[in-house]
Amino acid sequence: MILLNTLQIAALFLCLLLLTKPVGLYLYRIYETSSPFPLLNRLEGRLLKWCCFKHDEQDWKAYLKSLLVFNFMGIMILFLLERFQGFLPLNPQNFPSVPWDLALNVAVSFTTNTNWQAYSGETTMSYFTQMIGLTWQNFVSASTGMTVFLALARGLSRHPTSPQDIYLGNFWIDLLRSVFYVFLPGAFLLALFFASQGVIQNFSPTLHISTLEGWQELISMGPVASQEAIKILGTNGGGFFGANSAHPFENPTPLTNFLQMLAMLLIPASLTYTYGKITQNQKQGWSIFLAMFVLAILGAFLISCFEAQPNPLLTSFSIDQSLGNMEGKELRFGTLGSAHYASVTTDISCGATNSLHDSFTPLGGMVLLVNMLVGEVIFGGVGIGLFSMIIFIIITVFIAGLMVGRTPEYLGKKIESKEIRFAILFMAIFPLVILVGTAAAVLTPQGLASIQDAGPHGLSEILYAFISATQNNGSAFGGLNANTTWYNLFLALAMLIGRYLPIYLGLAIAGLMVNKKIIHASPGTFSTQGPLFIILLLSVIIIVGALTFFPVLALAPLLEYMNLLQGKGF
Repeated sequence: MILLNTLQIAALFLCLLLLTKPVGLYLYRIYETSSPFPLLNRLEGRLLKWCCFKHDEQDWKAYLKSLLVFNFMGIMILFLLERFQGFLPLNPQNFPSVPWDLALNVAVSFTTNTNWQAYSGETTMSYFTQMIGLTWQNFVSASTGMTVFLALARGLSRHPTSPQDIYLGNFWIDLLRSVFYVFLPGAFLLALFFASQGVIQNFSPTLHISTLEGWQELISMGPVASQEAIKILGTNGGGFFGANSAHPFENPTPLTNFLQMLAMLLIPASLTYTYGKITQNQKQGWSIFLAMFVLAILGAFLISCFEAQPNPLLTSFSIDQSLGNMEGKELRFGTLGSAHYASVTTDISCGATNSLHDSFTPLGGMVLLVNMLVGEVIFGGVGIGLFSMIIFIIITVFIAGLMVGRTPEYLGKKIESKEIRFAILFMAIFPLVILVGTAAAVLTPQGLASIQDAGPHGLSEILYAFISATQNNGSAFGGLNANTTWYNLFLALAMLIGRYLPIYLGLAIAGLMVNKKIIHASPGTFSTQGPLFIILLLSVIIIVGALTFFPVLALAPLLEYMNLLQGKGF
């Protein structure tokens, strides 16, 4: 089992390593070349003209304003689509309007790239809503993540030798290039492959069939392959069906399971190479990649080992547990395929799931929690993951500066008090929202009424929901009825804060850094590349996460594990 586990992890990350450089070069050409594809550039110019958007570069405030206006318009439009879906076309099941609280939650969820789903798509959303509303937001929310990474990278790498150098780019150009040059062609190719493997793509109404035993069954249909492709490539995670990627119409074979994991990791990993090109320091990009790589491999290996163990409560029964903890997992993927998928989807802020996380062992479930709690830096969502990692790098450089007694520098620019204050606030947002939200749910009847399990496992269900929402992951532990007015509103608030307040702080840092001149490295400059820096960066990430969240982890999965060893369940 250990050998098979090692081989599967090695195959996935070897493929990722081989693709990182070519994809990273492609992304660099798209964003940092004035005319990457001359023919398509004409279309880009016309779209900007029709929408009355200027080509001029923007400072951080104008960039942020454009981003917020676009995203909040997206929330309103998606909310209206859901509320009026009963009157719109492509609704063969005649689904009624979505209740206002759920519609608001879904609109916020898909616009923030969270894709938290407190509903089953095949029984709630029409084909029109799925395609025009949800799939569209899958494209543009992922593209928004790319834009904020680009703005921060430019802010750190540019220096004011000319007036043009104090700007961070143009949000609208970055957004269009992300959609047209990255996600549309990538999703098209991926959708074709998924369809060849058995993922459905049609507009048929729900099928009513009779089984060989005479039972009447309903089989949901729909345009699944097109939504599945961008759900994976854009690290969105919102499934067409309630079962998400455990459903055979979304993820039919072990081959599609493997490719989905690779596609989720591909762009976040490749952006590290793109970052090295933008900063003209390729070792910088590879150092970040290796730091993420180590955390990803460690998490995948640990969760696989935990899920390969039998359930202690079942050892006294005549149950074959040679395959490990198979509760809540698909036989076509097995324990390892499910464990690796769960590890990847929590590494990169993607809510796609091919198994029930609520059924994982306590320690296996804790790995999923920790993957998200470290701050969405293990590759993370497209753009946003590297965006968050750069903030951790700034904190690490600041700590290194304190250790050697000199002003910290990063990429030749001094890190001063304003940048550090913004970075500390950035890191404080997530524990504040997660822990306050979890405490509010535990202390209110509305919050407690939705949990399925008592004891520490019930706390894990609530904790997972607020972590997933705040970190814009979107996966669910299960066992929690989140489709209530209380949870729909509070989780929507957590998603909004967890998405836009960090973006504001990160762009503010970019605006401060872009105005600073480059200082040549001296013998006392702390190097931000190489093994020593990687070890220090990993230490900061782990220590900050442990100091912040260990108490609540001790009360939830760790306590559940201790009780499980004593033969007690909840």
